[in-house]
Amino acid sequence: MRQYGLLESYLNSVSLVQHQTESFNRFLDSSIQKVVSRQNLIEPSVEGFALKLGNIRLDRVSIIESDGSRRGILPNEARLRNLTYATPIFIEVVPIIRGIEKTAAYGEVFVGEMPIMIKSNLCNTRTMARSQLLESGEDPDDPGGYFILKGVERVLIGLEDVAPNRIITTRESDGKEVKSRVFSTTPGFRARCVVSRNQNGIFSVDFPTTGKSLDLIMLLRALGMQMGEILAYAQDLHPFKNDMLLNIEISDTKDITPKDALLELGKMAAPGQASKYQEKRAEMQLDNYLLPHIGSGSEDRIEKGKYLIQMARKATIIGNKLARQDDKDHYANKRVKFAGDLMEELFAYAFRFFVKEVKYQIERTSARGRKLSIQSIINPDTLTEKIAYAMGTGTWVAGQTGVSQVLDRTNLISSYTHLRRVKSPLAKKHPHFRARDVHGTQWGKICPSETPEGQEVGLTKYLAIMSKVTVGADEAQVEQKLNELHKAEQV
Repeated sequence: MRQYGLLESYLNSVSLVQHQTESFNRFLDSSIQKVVSRQNLIEPSVEGFALKLGNIRLDRVSIIESDGSRRGILPNEARLRNLTYATPIFIEVVPIIRGIEKTAAYGEVFVGEMPIMIKSNLCNTRTMARSQLLESGEDPDDPGGYFILKGVERVLIGLEDVAPNRIITTRESDGKEVKSRVFSTTPGFRARCVVSRNQNGIFSVDFPTTGKSLDLIMLLRALGMQMGEILAYAQDLHPFKNDMLLNIEISDTKDITPKDALLELGKMAAPGQASKYQEKRAEMQLDNYLLPHIGSGSEDRIEKGKYLIQMARKATIIGNKLARQDDKDHYANKRVKFAGDLMEELFAYAFRFFVKEVKYQIERTSARGRKLSIQSIINPDTLTEKIAYAMGTGTWVAGQTGVSQVLDRTNLISSYTHLRRVKSPLAKKHPHFRARDVHGTQWGKICPSETPEGQEVGLTKYLAIMSKVTVGADEAQVEQKLNELHKAEQV
């Protein structure tokens, strides 16, 4: 057994479902508050009235009995009584009347319930000793990592996806066109932006809300970039400079002002409308749908233009065979979303409906001339039911199915493997031969042999035994360090 000493030591010190519990704990500690902070002001169509949402608090797991009393509950009781193992959610609500915050008006308000993962930080069994667990009828060796909804154990499957906010450049199957793609992602929104280069070196851009491909030069001009500024970013690579000069020469917008280019974009977005509406429509497209991860303000447009130039530059490099195209199946170009990331998406989706419902109730109560009360404007069932429906059916926010599944309890090994399952978003009916193959970069991360037979082969995978799931870094801190290094180099 000496040759298995490392594995034995690892399994004794690390839980095989640690990636699930750590991900969910991160959601409880920070992500859930970020979701509330992004939508912290409810402004109904009622003059001089608004609601400000403050800190969110999740209590210990409990249930409300038939007599109205609330008490703590353990997982085994939830299984036996067909209950949901969930915690109440409280949010600070501050009414704003004619610009003045009435801090002491409402305080903390109960807004719904959140299912809690077994063995997470808010689970009641987390701090219990082994003897206490045995006395309470709980399994002391239960690894956790799953939820209990109406007595049924359910697990959230890890979803494999393309890495967001990363330029991936590939040559099309016909070999005549090269495309630089980026899935620009912000909380609650994802936009696919593509810069295409044909075999003649002509660039075109596609992003959401555009009916057809746009001329790159026209788009750069509409973003406010001058011709000299555009060419300055193409000086370091001769083939790219030639491509940009060609695109400038054939562009219809090379001799017009940025404002005129913006109007041209508006005419394409809203044909036949008034010029002011067309201009606003074009500005809305550029700010909200073009590379939203860079920013959504007018001050971010130049940075978006620079990013588009970099996408075009990479397309030129691949088109001239100066470098190899990016590998979409390389695991550095992928991310896996586990329970915490999935719950953040679901909570953000449910919370948007909650905010709309509160806004509607305020407007309705005001229109009827009734006094605004917290009981009439906040319905906890709105948030609770949206979350429970998604987790109970497995149908998730972006239309994925099978995200939440009943935990396989055939034996201990099957339970562990189910908790470590990773699913690809690709449709199982299509071939996707290369996507199903074992890629060299999966070594140490994904098991090369464990996958089902048939249509799911290569699409449903499992984490390797000693794989470690890392947490993404805060982008703001990374950007700050890069800016500091850039300034230091200039000095």
